[in-house]
Amino acid sequence: MGNSLKAILAFLPSNKCQKYLLEDLEEMPVDKMVDLSGRQMRRLPVHICSFRELVKLYLSDNNLNYLPPELEQLQNLQILALDFNNFKALPLVVCTLKQLCILYLGNNKLCSLPLELRLLQNLKTLWIESNCLQYLPEVVCELSLLKTLHAGSNALRSLPAQLQCLQELRTIWLSGNLLAEFPPVLLDMPFLEVIDVDRNSIRFFPSLAHLPGLKLVIYDHNPCRNAPKVAKGVRRVGRWSEETPEPRKRSGAVIEITLDEKPLLPPAAKTEPE
Repeated sequence: MGNSLKAILAFLPSNKCQKYLLEDLEEMPVDKMVDLSGRQMRRLPVHICSFRELVKLYLSDNNLNYLPPELEQLQNLQILALDFNNFKALPLVVCTLKQLCILYLGNNKLCSLPLELRLLQNLKTLWIESNCLQYLPEVVCELSLLKTLHAGSNALRSLPAQLQCLQELRTIWLSGNLLAEFPPVLLDMPFLEVIDVDRNSIRFFPSLAHLPGLKLVIYDHNPCRNAPKVAKGVRRVGRWSEETPEPRKRSGAVIEITLDEKPLLPPAAKTEPE
């Protein structure tokens, strides 16, 4: 089915058109997963909401800016991918899906997140990269089980002090923002393993040697006057990183990174909940 035809059918409300778009997806899939990525959809076929045992729903790379209230029926959903769509606000119905572990919201047009997001207390991974966020919504700091936060490619200038309440957080990606200084709150988060502040405007880095959990810090493409000091064995990626006594493999400007727990892959390679 051509993309142009898909786009037309996705916009038409008739049941016949919707069934054609779903390619006869009439029954609950055995693997409890539905992938409707790249279908040029402008609205989610409500029929999908009848699959009440669904665990994974991928809606990436469509033209969605709305989700039907019937989505609330998917109370077993653990992974929801809404990246690469046209959402200007997160539909509140998403916040009713209390079993969600992984939520992809990257590459939309979000300027904020609703307070109702705090209801997703099982959330472990949140991707909000490439949106229009000028500040990190404080509601994110109420997601007590969050382990991975990807907030790169926004317009963040600082981080809220409440972020240190996320004691399960291990990985934070902040590349491509407007940080003029290293966020002070990160200095009070000894459990962090990966900190990425690549492509910001940081001119000076404080010592990170007191962070016992740190494994990797990425600070390249900043107008900094110094490299961050780190404890022995911590990998650094950035200017003057060769100052570390740790041996490293090189391939041009690329440094091979090996961690016990590798950073999550981009949304194109979706990950499973723990």
